[in-house]
Amino acid sequence: MIAYIKGEITEITEDNLVLEANRIGYNIKISTGTAGRLPAVGEEVKIYTYTYVREDAFLLYGFLTKDDLEIFKKLITVNGIGPKGGLAILSVMTADDLRFAVMAGDAKAIAKAPGVGMKTAERVILDLRDKVSMEDTFIHREAVQANTDAGENDRAAVARKEAVEALAALGYSSTDALKAVKQVEIAEGMEAEEILKQALKRML
Repeated sequence: MIAYIKGEITEITEDNLVLEANRIGYNIKISTGTAGRLPAVGEEVKIYTYTYVREDAFLLYGFLTKDDLEIFKKLITVNGIGPKGGLAILSVMTADDLRFAVMAGDAKAIAKAPGVGMKTAERVILDLRDKVSMEDTFIHREAVQANTDAGENDRAAVARKEAVEALAALGYSSTDALKAVKQVEIAEGMEAEEILKQALKRML
């Protein structure tokens, strides 16, 4: 179907985007997380889309990255999570937050989404546990890219990944570990041990 639409933003609401491309205005359902990251009305943007067709509706769901789209596709394979539920979950957590919550079995984090109870959250974890991994996360991809591009001279991305893994080994949930490490301002040459110390201060 439609892989993506590139055009001018003409309207943004909490859960909907109107994008004009080739003189056609597309109504696109979005998460509040996506709404908060969009450029201003009048700016051009590229939106990756998922087309949802049923007897009484033809709907487009939009995402700023392919990663968000892919995790959304995984979410809607879960029994009881339709497109609306998928957007609700991605409104309260990022794609990586969801991956870490699934890997850590953190149903409470997923259940914070509107309309998603504990039983549904537990089903998300059960169904997606074998479909997500650390290798899918941004921190891991960033670390791999750092090793490829910068060699030994820039270890910041690798150090962040190691700090997340260390926090998880200490018993913290992967979701909380990722959030804490993301909050640390990384200085040049900072090692994993120092990032770990700074992250721990934010978790106390």
